[in-house]
Amino acid sequence: MTVRVLVVEDEEVAAEAHATYVGRVPGFELAGVARSAGEAVRVLAREEVDLILLDMHLPDGHGLGLLQRLRAEGRTVDVIAVTSARDTDVVRRAVSQGVVLYLLKPFTFAAFRSKLEQYAEFRARLESAPGDVVQDDVDQLFGALRSRPTGDTLPKGMSLDSLRAVVVALRQRPEGLSAAETGAEIGVSRVTARRYLEHLADEGRVTRQPRYGGAGRPEVGYVWTGADPG
Repeated sequence: MTVRVLVVEDEEVAAEAHATYVGRVPGFELAGVARSAGEAVRVLAREEVDLILLDMHLPDGHGLGLLQRLRAEGRTVDVIAVTSARDTDVVRRAVSQGVVLYLLKPFTFAAFRSKLEQYAEFRARLESAPGDVVQDDVDQLFGALRSRPTGDTLPKGMSLDSLRAVVVALRQRPEGLSAAETGAEIGVSRVTARRYLEHLADEGRVTRQPRYGGAGRPEVGYVWTGADPG
């Protein structure tokens, strides 16, 4: 099932970027772009929307004000906050009003895609859950919304969002990827991609396989075999 997304963002460049990003993530499509809270309400009145990407700083009010209005109207649409708002009180209020994920600006496309993939996993588990759930079902549902690092901690300089992006790329290519191919896929350098791939190999989640046939030194391919981080 395709997730229809409304981008609510007042900055033109950011709004266009987020709209483009949505179109690049499989399983998601753009339902509309709103540059203000008022415009968001009008779009929601005429379009079917499953997910809102909500900025907190809007020209006609705070994003939480819009969210409060939607909840008061009985709208249960899911919301991911996409904002530069770092105030703890804002985060607390966002959670209390049902924001499922929180993405801080600035961010890379890999981080953006990771959040949407995380949400998609949650939605898929929710839709496939039985009518009456047991504790394990509930734990798995909420677990899909929680980022958990692979192992106890990640090495310094590595982010969970980028790690998840590498995992998504690997899972889409069962034949495996090289460091250069992975870097091109998620928008990072070959060296950076290799750090994440080697970390996953050390964790036992990918296997290293030599590749032959080209000129020069044989390269290493990485094939996904393990469980997802987070």
